Amino acid sequence: MSDQNQKIWTKDFILIVIVNFFIFTAFQMTLPTLPLFVQEIGASDRWIGIVVGIFTFSALLIRPSAGKLLDTKGRAPIFLTGLVIFVISMFSLAASFTIFMLLMVRVMQGVGWGLSSTSSGTIATDLVPKKRRGEGLGYYGLSANIALAFGPALGLFLVNHISFTMLFSLCGILGAVALILAANINYQKPDTEAPVRNKSTYVPRFDIVEMRALPAASLLFFITVTFGGIATFLPVYTYQQGFDSTYIQFYFVIYAAFLMLSRLLAGRLYDKKGIAIVFVPGSLSIIAAMLMLGFLPSPAYLFIAAALYGFGFGCVQPALQAWAVNRVENNRRGMANATFFSAFDLGVGLGAISYGFVAEAFGYSTIYFTSAVSVTIALILFLFIMQRYKKEQSQMTKMP
Repeated sequence: MSDQNQKIWTKDFILIVIVNFFIFTAFQMTLPTLPLFVQEIGASDRWIGIVVGIFTFSALLIRPSAGKLLDTKGRAPIFLTGLVIFVISMFSLAASFTIFMLLMVRVMQGVGWGLSSTSSGTIATDLVPKKRRGEGLGYYGLSANIALAFGPALGLFLVNHISFTMLFSLCGILGAVALILAANINYQKPDTEAPVRNKSTYVPRFDIVEMRALPAASLLFFITVTFGGIATFLPVYTYQQGFDSTYIQFYFVIYAAFLMLSRLLAGRLYDKKGIAIVFVPGSLSIIAAMLMLGFLPSPAYLFIAAALYGFGFGCVQPALQAWAVNRVENNRRGMANATFFSAFDLGVGLGAISYGFVAEAFGYSTIYFTSAVSVTIALILFLFIMQRYKKEQSQMTKMP
């Protein structure tokens, strides 16, 4: 049987998709509600950014170790350990009533998230045939997208009817369900015997990054800066604009719907046509969304921006992940995913923290105009990388 005809939807792949769904649902329910919780305990916008950002930085710091352990010790122990820490942190969040406690719990939560999400992405990569990796990772990402479709809206709805303590406890229960399901997956053993083909595959002693995944990771960084501004400040921004709370709930639903739609199309396009066919239109769509959020004269702009952002992010994220993983050997998938998701964390974290200061100094709208500039930088960098690759390939074909 050819690799192209191999199945994607195996039992283990279905399980990892479901587990990822529960993890992301718990995470997404806290994403728009944590800024409101920070405000409830009397902290400023600056603290909102720090609370969100410190989570991503703790995840960032653990990811290189997670990638190395995944490649050497195996998938199961790292994944299950990360899920245990994540579940404990969710229940601890329910008992946090001061900024100091909240920061400590968010650091722990970032560690659990860094371990579990790096593991989950690597496990999904293991289970998908290489020639269908863009398509398979697109399907895998749908689990997170479905969580996006109602997780933030559900969190915002529930917080109007139950306490923050009950909300965070419910998120902990969802994480516990993910842990139980994850224990039933048949995990592949790490391929520690893969040969080293040339000097470019040399792994340094202090191995904290996969160099061949850096081009994709660098592009992702500039794009996910926008995500930090949206996830952290869009709810309070729309409230300031006088929009009803249901509008931001509809934003996340529309965003997730277009994210799912574009993932279904973009993964297959990447497998057949390459990265450029999805990255360029996806980036332009995100830039347009950021400009609309910066102006935001009416709820209609909010909904159109949601559709554009969902379409754009759904195009670029799975294609960049597949691009990063396809460039490395089997025994470096864990580190490639760690490098890729570290860029995601760094972008979200820097976006959340820096935009907290931007919001206090210049207002919320400036966040989104600045985000448009960040994605423009990513697009220019992509064109530069592609031009460099073309020159390298041309030189290789001319060699005797």
